[in-house]
Amino acid sequence: MKRSDFHNNSGERKNVGKRRYITGFDGLRVMALLGVIFYHLMPYTVPGGYLGVPIFFAVSGYLITDIFIQEWDRNGKIKLGSFYLRRLRRLYPTLIVVLITSTAYMTVFAQNLLSHIRNIIWTNLTFVYNWWLVGNGQSYFDRYNGESPFTHLWYLSVLAQYYFIWPIILIVLLKVYNDHRTQVAGVLFSLSIISTMLMAILYSPDNVNRVYYGTDTRVAPFLIGAALAFVWPSTRLTRNLKLKTNIIANTLGLLILVAMGISFFNMPGTTATPYYGGIFIFSLISVLMVAIIAHPSFIWDRALTNPVFKWLGSRSYGIYMYQLPVMIFYEQKVTNIAAHPVINTIAPLIIILLISELSFRFIEVPLAKFDYRNTFRAIGAIFNPKSGLGWRRYLAIPVILVTAVAIYGAATAPEKVAQKTDGLQTKLAKNSKATDKKNAEALKKQKAAKKAASESSSSKNVKLNKKEEAIAKKYNLTPQEFKFASTVPITGVGDSVLEDTATDLQEVFQTAYMSAKVGRQVGEAQGVITSLKSQGNLSDNVLINLGANGPVTMDHVKGIEKAVGSKRHIFWVNVHVPTQTWESSVNKTLAEAAKKYKNFTVIDWYTPSKNQPGWFYTDHVHPNPDGSIQYASIAVKQIVKTLDKQK
Repeated sequence: MKRSDFHNNSGERKNVGKRRYITGFDGLRVMALLGVIFYHLMPYTVPGGYLGVPIFFAVSGYLITDIFIQEWDRNGKIKLGSFYLRRLRRLYPTLIVVLITSTAYMTVFAQNLLSHIRNIIWTNLTFVYNWWLVGNGQSYFDRYNGESPFTHLWYLSVLAQYYFIWPIILIVLLKVYNDHRTQVAGVLFSLSIISTMLMAILYSPDNVNRVYYGTDTRVAPFLIGAALAFVWPSTRLTRNLKLKTNIIANTLGLLILVAMGISFFNMPGTTATPYYGGIFIFSLISVLMVAIIAHPSFIWDRALTNPVFKWLGSRSYGIYMYQLPVMIFYEQKVTNIAAHPVINTIAPLIIILLISELSFRFIEVPLAKFDYRNTFRAIGAIFNPKSGLGWRRYLAIPVILVTAVAIYGAATAPEKVAQKTDGLQTKLAKNSKATDKKNAEALKKQKAAKKAASESSSSKNVKLNKKEEAIAKKYNLTPQEFKFASTVPITGVGDSVLEDTATDLQEVFQTAYMSAKVGRQVGEAQGVITSLKSQGNLSDNVLINLGANGPVTMDHVKGIEKAVGSKRHIFWVNVHVPTQTWESSVNKTLAEAAKKYKNFTVIDWYTPSKNQPGWFYTDHVHPNPDGSIQYASIAVKQIVKTLDKQK
């Protein structure tokens, strides 16, 4: 689009069209918001819900750029100061409330979540939290290992960086290339491809933080949306298009919405697909949907406009901000979530909506209109009995108290807060060192053990020495079971539950090699197994304990099956995670996998442990010393039984 399109021959500015509020974008925002929320509530059902974020970026890229171009064409300049002020008025109040109230709550009720709280606060207030997460935060997809109530705020930091950097770049582009706006769109699209390539290059299955949180690797949807604004300005779109064009565009819009919905259910962030072009393709169709909604001739602006979407859309910022703190705090207090998944999905959702409504009415709207030059006058009025505020003055008391508690908690909390879980962390650290030592010994023993295992399995009269008898008695094993297990080559791959039980397992499986890591996601397993295989450290029997940190899909199982190979046997321990909604989903997936694959056996830990609270630490997931013995006994008996049948 050329500059002449906006000027007449005498150099006077043309009317660039009346600014439109495109109500259909509320519907698109609601779709994005629901994706993100239901990913957090039901990651096993909506594993691709995190894709709501590229939708938000795409809409923001288009709207911000479109508004700025309109302003440029009307006035020949862009008022950066007023824009920045509006953005700060919009972003800061709710952000500060979330930081203060969450910190105060953690100080009183959940001190184990206060780790790095000072860094979290200042990086959020300066909008660089996403970069702090790259080097210090946990994976966005780690749903169990002490999930932070602030992790979702990475999006706000990235968005704020776009808001404050992009207008400056845009002004330069408009000054230099105003007569060649189509070419600018091409440049922006090319930059989005470069960002996507950078994501693919930097992607590591062992740590997705760099590509998931990085501003540079997540800018593609924003750039594509901005490019659209140069060639698809909302005020220049004609209402009268041919019927055929309308039919094609409206049908395409329906297909895009269906494709986006399918992606929410079929593109988990724990696989490589999103980072090797999946997010880019999703961003492309999101921007295409933005274009269809923006056009007044198509039905989708009207179709996505209704009172419900308008209500949710206007409160979408608050809903997004409050969602994770509510969910995390709820999960900490309600420990039987898996037993009532429907109720425990609806309850936090209602709480989020109620808090967001109160925030919208009493924080977001009033403070967006407040004249901050009157701040000191307003504070004085609170303490002045004659100010006319009446009983409303006393609302300042809980605000002051909550703020004081938050400040105290942030000031006094250690940088790394020790997790008070009845010695679990101490046990994990001790087991990690012991496992490393035993792993080195196990690799030396495995070749000799293979022959010994074959001989011991056929012997009915097995004699044990006193040490062996004590171990067999400890784990409730027969002499035959113990002797056979002690020589079985086995490789374990798992998370903190495996690390918790590894020492007991290796006391029986005396040639076992264990690869366990706190917070390990099932999506990492394929890479770990492939690495072990290439090093020659993958045994004929592979024990897997994954699923406590997040949902397991058949695609995950398929990938692990492929990495292990059909000649090896997989023993997968099902999960006891009563504090998470995905418990039954993981166990159901494993049961289905056992029917599908001949070399796949489920070790049932869930059934015998579900009514045994005395087997677990206070987190209800990690076996305590007594539970660890039971875990090892159950695993050994199932593995020995399965392998003995194969002889």
